Amino acid sequence: MLTLRARAGCGASILCLALALGTPAHAGDIAPADAGAGAAGQVSARPTISGHVYDDTGAALPGARITVEGTPFEASTDAQGGFTIAVSDPGQPVTLAIDYLGRPHTTRTVDPANSIEIVLPAAGQPGDIVVTGASLLDNTARALNQQRQADNTVTILSADAIGRFPDPNIAEALQRVPGIAIERDQGEGRYINVRGAPSEFSAVSVDGVQIASVDPSTRAVDLDTLPSDIVANIAVTKTLVPSQDADSISGAVNITTRSAFDRRGFALTGMAGASYNQFGDTSDYRASASVSDRFSPDRQFGVLLSGSYSKTHRRPDNVENGWVRNSAGQYLVGETFFKDYDTKRERIAGTGALEWRPADGHRLYLRGSYAQFEDDEYRDRLGIVWSDGTVRADATDTAATYDRTRINKQVRHRTQRNEIWTVVGGGENRLGAGKLSYDVSYTRSQQTYPNRNELLFRSTLRPTLSYNFANNADLPTYSLFTSNEHLQTANYGFYENTFRSNTTKNDTFSAQIRGDVPAELGSGDATLSIGGRYRERTVDADEERFRNRDASAALGRTLAGVLSDQESRNFDYDLGDRIDPAKADDYFAAARPNSPRRVSDSRIADYRVKEKVLGIFGMGKFEFGATTLIAGLRVESTDFRGDTATYNAATNVYGARTSKTGYVEFFPNLTLRQEFSPNLIGRFALTRGINRPNFVDLVPRTLVEDDGVLVVRQGNADLRPTLSNNVDAGLEYYIRPLGIVAVNAFYKDLEDYRYTVTRNGIVDGRVARLTQPINAPKGKLYGVELNWQQQFSFLPGLLGGFGVFANYTYTAGDARLAQADLTGRSVFNLPGQSKHMWNASLFYERGPVNLRVAYTKRSDYLDEINTTDRTLDLYWEGRGQLDATGSVQVTKEVNLFVEGKNLTNSAGVRYFGERQRVYEYEKFGYTIFGGVRVKL
Repeated sequence: MLTLRARAGCGASILCLALALGTPAHAGDIAPADAGAGAAGQVSARPTISGHVYDDTGAALPGARITVEGTPFEASTDAQGGFTIAVSDPGQPVTLAIDYLGRPHTTRTVDPANSIEIVLPAAGQPGDIVVTGASLLDNTARALNQQRQADNTVTILSADAIGRFPDPNIAEALQRVPGIAIERDQGEGRYINVRGAPSEFSAVSVDGVQIASVDPSTRAVDLDTLPSDIVANIAVTKTLVPSQDADSISGAVNITTRSAFDRRGFALTGMAGASYNQFGDTSDYRASASVSDRFSPDRQFGVLLSGSYSKTHRRPDNVENGWVRNSAGQYLVGETFFKDYDTKRERIAGTGALEWRPADGHRLYLRGSYAQFEDDEYRDRLGIVWSDGTVRADATDTAATYDRTRINKQVRHRTQRNEIWTVVGGGENRLGAGKLSYDVSYTRSQQTYPNRNELLFRSTLRPTLSYNFANNADLPTYSLFTSNEHLQTANYGFYENTFRSNTTKNDTFSAQIRGDVPAELGSGDATLSIGGRYRERTVDADEERFRNRDASAALGRTLAGVLSDQESRNFDYDLGDRIDPAKADDYFAAARPNSPRRVSDSRIADYRVKEKVLGIFGMGKFEFGATTLIAGLRVESTDFRGDTATYNAATNVYGARTSKTGYVEFFPNLTLRQEFSPNLIGRFALTRGINRPNFVDLVPRTLVEDDGVLVVRQGNADLRPTLSNNVDAGLEYYIRPLGIVAVNAFYKDLEDYRYTVTRNGIVDGRVARLTQPINAPKGKLYGVELNWQQQFSFLPGLLGGFGVFANYTYTAGDARLAQADLTGRSVFNLPGQSKHMWNASLFYERGPVNLRVAYTKRSDYLDEINTTDRTLDLYWEGRGQLDATGSVQVTKEVNLFVEGKNLTNSAGVRYFGERQRVYEYEKFGYTIFGGVRVKL
């Protein structure tokens, strides 16, 4: 039987569908981020003419507002500068008015009998933007013009604007967007949090094709796999329309790769550079290139190829302390790990596109992309196991002395390789006054671990050691570095080796079709749009685990026999000599064949998942003068199957278990755009979204991980998807000649919010962290975004080159449990939600000189919930980062640049409950990168 909420949702859905299907709707650009279709909605029941708008270098100008003088007819240019606009008589010359932020108003009288190509001048009246070579302001204009013309709330990042920040991957580029913060790994952005929501709440697409995560533990896409220098633009849609997939509660990210039709003819761009890294005195290297051209007398055919390569070498410092609370309520450190990293990361990426546009309104295309990310890491770890000893009675919450502690030394060699493939073929055709668009795609996201090898030595010494966090919680004092028992290498003996290998393949097939039928609607225009998408995703996760604790497994190696003569230091802690990677790898190669397979863990870790999603939609877009209304409904059906192994320890019998679930959800939509003036835009939206559970959370398995801390993860086959009813409202004022002041507010009513319960327990006689995902019946997330961008062109002389980019986001929210947890808590904050996020950037651009200083900051946020002890909830401390860039245009084609990243060497900090109980303290150092850009 349907619940009251479900019945209400169905009723609203039926109403919106009736509105959409009962009345035809308008032509126009549904949304720049709508499945990567550009201005795919531009059809009209009236006579039309088509053309393109370029700048004086031959680059397309997207988002230009075009009107036919003396008529109400209006259109916008798509990503390749193309437009189709209604006219009264297609046989007569017409005068077009072109409004483009950053350039002077322009009118052109055109003859529809000829090919219509309009070139906008770079400067006209005082205050217009003067473009010299590669201009930050020119690319900001491309983004703001597309945002202004969009029907829904969307933020655009253009390629060259991304390049003006020291952001080597997509995650780091997105941290500059209002309402987006990033989660980092060793100082580098990996996941995004949009509007304070968990990273899984944002779907990511490449050229309109949704890609899956390479990480088997989450649906969130590892955006550090994708380099930022192969894209044309990134669109973040924060309010969806019915034609878009519903699985983006907080925002959908669409990454558009380059097209040969971005320019009128031949184009070649390239970049190369190198860096100096403070920590480890290492260097990074990065290079990219793109070449494209259009062929045939009327340039119908386009070909593009692009490639990117980067290699980084980092040696961050890291200290971790695992805190517990004893029966007397006292906080104690159970384990301390000093981690000395030597990490090399390599990215290889490329894109290709073949396109044919035989006539306006007709095109066929085949596009593909490939990205590979390899993280090759050696890690020396010195460990103090306090909990193996006995704490003295004089211990406090910040200092303690333990008798008979244990010391160990571990080396790990881990190689992680992520790969993402996408290929999509499709087209669009004008059929009379209507239009049909379609595509078929295949993607593969794959993660493998060729090496995940560990060798552990334990000291026979059981010393009395102490720690003190009272004076410095980040870098406390440890008596070990005075007594130096850890330097007595002769007292270490072999304890164990462990080997793991993982392969996760995520294959997705997708097909979609859409039809747009226009009609006149009194004094306005309308378009009816219907269509659907089928997506089938198969995930295969295979893991093998091996471990050997026999004395013979040492193979004659002692700790001294695998050490180098290089010093290993972590901050100011002397860890002794660094382990020699070559000697360690020789041992791993010899020991792995004889390391017994851990059959139970290897079999239970494996799973296979198949998920099928069928979505259909109907919507109408109605346009009456300055008012645009979209109303419609999307319906998505989901079928899920998960297979995994089970193990009964009492009988030593393995079995199989399958979980199945299926559901249908309705997503009504109402989107309103009101143009109070060409530069003052208001938007309002009522939408609904979904986040399906992570695959590993649904598979009924129990997985054990032991990396110094024992972690047991259990699946939950009864998990339900999280649904969100959303209200969004915003007002944007676009400043002449180039800028914006905007405010956007949002409220999300969450149903069945999914979170992970973490509690302490005992497994095989050891203290373990037990985790399992469950649903919280209710939750909410709300906030406001403020955005200000402007060049101060009104200032006299050279001062007119200054400008500002600034945004601030406030978010709040919580989730409510059906019953209180073991601490009596029934309401908790949302993981990943920072209350405050802001960016501030001061730039200067005048003639050939471009300078920029940028600071980004997010406040503290919850990482993990501990349902047995709320004082041990795990938090990330808010982190700020200062970056700077500068460039000079040497010639029209050549640009020299220098970038400084993390100039203040900001730390990454996690803590349990209170800042004094630091779990992880890590620093990465600053990076200075310099190079050259070429654009022909």
